[in-house]
Amino acid sequence: MVLLGPTAVVNGAKTFQGAVRVLYSLQTNNAALERLRARQENPALQLHNMQGFLHRTGIPVGELDTLNIIHVTGTKGKGSTCALTERILRSYGFRTGFYSSPHLVHVRERIRISGQPISKQLFTKCFWEAYEQLEDTKDVHRGTMPSFFQLMTLIAFRVFLQERVDLAVIEVGIGGQYDCTNIIRKPWVCGITSLGLDHCSLLGDTMEDIAWQKAGIFKPGVPAFTVRQQPSSLTVLQQRAQEIQCPLRVCPELDQYESMVGPMSLGLAGECQRINASLALQLSYSWLQQHQAKRRGDGLSVSQAPCRPGAQAVTFQPSTAMLQGLRETEWLGRSQTLRCGPVTYYLDGAHTTASMQACVGWFTQETQQTQLTRGPGVKILLFNTTGERNSAALLKLLQPCQFDYALFCPNIIESATSSTAQHSISECEQHGLLARCTENQSKWQSLNAAEAFNDHHRHLVSNPGSHSLVFPCIHSALQWLGMAPPPPAGAQWSCRLPDRLTGAAHVSVLVTGSLYLVGGVLKHLEPSLQS
Repeated sequence: MVLLGPTAVVNGAKTFQGAVRVLYSLQTNNAALERLRARQENPALQLHNMQGFLHRTGIPVGELDTLNIIHVTGTKGKGSTCALTERILRSYGFRTGFYSSPHLVHVRERIRISGQPISKQLFTKCFWEAYEQLEDTKDVHRGTMPSFFQLMTLIAFRVFLQERVDLAVIEVGIGGQYDCTNIIRKPWVCGITSLGLDHCSLLGDTMEDIAWQKAGIFKPGVPAFTVRQQPSSLTVLQQRAQEIQCPLRVCPELDQYESMVGPMSLGLAGECQRINASLALQLSYSWLQQHQAKRRGDGLSVSQAPCRPGAQAVTFQPSTAMLQGLRETEWLGRSQTLRCGPVTYYLDGAHTTASMQACVGWFTQETQQTQLTRGPGVKILLFNTTGERNSAALLKLLQPCQFDYALFCPNIIESATSSTAQHSISECEQHGLLARCTENQSKWQSLNAAEAFNDHHRHLVSNPGSHSLVFPCIHSALQWLGMAPPPPAGAQWSCRLPDRLTGAAHVSVLVTGSLYLVGGVLKHLEPSLQS
């Protein structure tokens, strides 16, 4: 018997709001910490449990073999690479499925059909089908239930099978070897984006450890592609590819394609996207070759290519559909620019050293161009981090941007004191999140104090980058910028648009450090995304 809360069922119908509420109940802090400990002690347990959960929802593992899957992992750029790949293949007219994480505005973003988040109706239907089967069988499985991400992955597989997509692009959650998406046994092609140190408590604290984990998605005879990597990382990838008998290729630079078709236009901004685009081209091309071979009845002969260390992928001439797909790719919160009157928001969820370096390069280039056309303006940082991120290292990378103000707030849409807060948290939890923001502010002030000291001794004029503020929520930070509705009555904070901003010709705001922060900002600036 499934026991549901009062908002899960209305007039006998299992609702979308109820599905979301139940889904988030699987993501409590205590449950997350318990699963983290279990994964550290027995990393293979999550994948083992995932096989059981899939069986309990009525989907044999072998049924996943019928999905034409492109499986992608990496540290930086895996979501962008998936988005580019999906858009290329959609340009050919295929009905695509796309599973990614995290979501920015609403949970349905994680599961897309032909580029669009699935409808509330489809999400509700597939959620309750899976959840009821899991609830009904948990007593004979020692009460085990999936985590938030495991359940979302189960729902994604169910959606793609029911909707009969032509192909599914699946982004790995964390790592690869033990990630719950690695229940996939027969992908058509695999990809590994740029590698770096992230989630070290789970994946290891060396580049070699990270590469070993990521290479866990390789399958025998299945073609795999990667981008240029550090030599130590590439060596591990090649060794694992040989052990698994997976033909691994290293992608060429994008300018090698451009030598045949001229300069390419990418829908995603930033120099790092050129690397992702090259990988997306190879993944798409490999999938298309195999699809055409299957239609001709030749089998998947492409996958039988020999595995040679250091083999380079062949450069081919991109088709018109490929160029269209690259040009028309959209991916919220990654090198995204959003103009709101005199304020331009630069949104990038960079949260690793490598991705922040790319973010700084993109933001610097964009704002320098703006200064050339519109004159000097004001630059503002809106920042937060979560988990085990090294805030000090990320903030140090942001220093050269010469921000006039630095704003810090938790990834809370509205404070717990707001009567309109949709998902308010306890005051105790908010206090902890604010303490982290205050720590980030202190780190920022220390960095700027040291810079000012050095500038003084070099007889330079220092930038007033020490102007920093902490806000209790995203709404209040945007209110300070003049870009949010007035605070509700009884709120414990007040704010005023700084005089310096009032007379500025233009204001550039970089929102970074966390995709969840970026998503919260987008909820305010683009309310239509929630529909």
